Amino acid sequence: MKALVLAGGSGTRLRPITHTSAKQLVPVANKPVLFYGLEAIAAAGVRELGLVVGDTHAEIEAAVGDGSAFGLQVTYLRQEAPLGLAHAVLIARDYLADDDFVMYLGDNFIVGGIDGIVERFGRDRPAAQIMLTRVGDPRQFGVAELDASGRVVGLEEKPAEPKSDLALVGVYLFTPAIHEAVAELKPSWRGELEITDAIQWLIEEGLRVESDVITGYWKDTGNVADMLEVNRLVLESLETRVDGRVDGASELIGRVVVEPGAVVERSRIVGPAVIGPGARVSGSYVGPFTSIAADCVVSGSEIEYSIVLPRASISGVSRIEASLIGHDVEVTPAPAAPRAHRLVLGDHSKVQISS
Repeated sequence: MKALVLAGGSGTRLRPITHTSAKQLVPVANKPVLFYGLEAIAAAGVRELGLVVGDTHAEIEAAVGDGSAFGLQVTYLRQEAPLGLAHAVLIARDYLADDDFVMYLGDNFIVGGIDGIVERFGRDRPAAQIMLTRVGDPRQFGVAELDASGRVVGLEEKPAEPKSDLALVGVYLFTPAIHEAVAELKPSWRGELEITDAIQWLIEEGLRVESDVITGYWKDTGNVADMLEVNRLVLESLETRVDGRVDGASELIGRVVVEPGAVVERSRIVGPAVIGPGARVSGSYVGPFTSIAADCVVSGSEIEYSIVLPRASISGVSRIEASLIGHDVEVTPAPAAPRAHRLVLGDHSKVQISS
């Protein structure tokens, strides 16, 4: 079996962060979200991986390399534009050949891995096997309809009137039968080749499509709120480790990781939290569910339930929470007078200002 990991999307819901960074490399607990997926694939026993990349290919290739760090052999497949999940299968046709494969969306996060579903698929070999989870608003997802016996009888992408609350999770397993289905597709109203339409074709041709309704945790880390929630979840599993320097005037409470080269001075860190390598925290409070990345500086400030990307600087700020702060950002207090806000914001930014 091979794997096909999709890492070519533009990440519009995470702008302005994704104007300069691949969305799949935004870190969760100081590790790119893409890496969790690669580790899950390797843990399931898959070794050959096709990585579909787009405009951010150089950044992703630099981060993943040849895949040996994950126990994988990576082949890069260039997608000129994000034209749908089925389009990714189409461009990977030569690479996939006649092998079964697992397709994994690179910005998805699944607790518990995919070992079980990969094992069942290898044993039973339906034409397709999908993972489903119950969601509050299925209109935002691909939705599956099951019959009374639990068999998949229909799929629809982002329906206005969903027939169930079962959304497709971003992990699919296919036999080579999917290639004939993809070859028959026409672009949807969104201008994309939809994988839901391809699986629906399999159903209509009388081929077997199985499903697993997962009860564990799954997130599509496509927006800031979801990134922060996944960060919280990963940090919950931290084990305390102090490899950096913490002075006697500082206090570490709960599960805190201080990476090598990090310095904590005259500060209070309440876990779960991680202070990345080379970071410096002085005269500050870092609260629960916060990830401070490598080479950041937090001075005379308070921050919690946030993700801070490498080399950012936060100085003299009384309170920050529920925030995603990008690479090389500088956050400082505004002048006391006149009463005005001075902003330099990227496209599609969202800002909340007290009146």
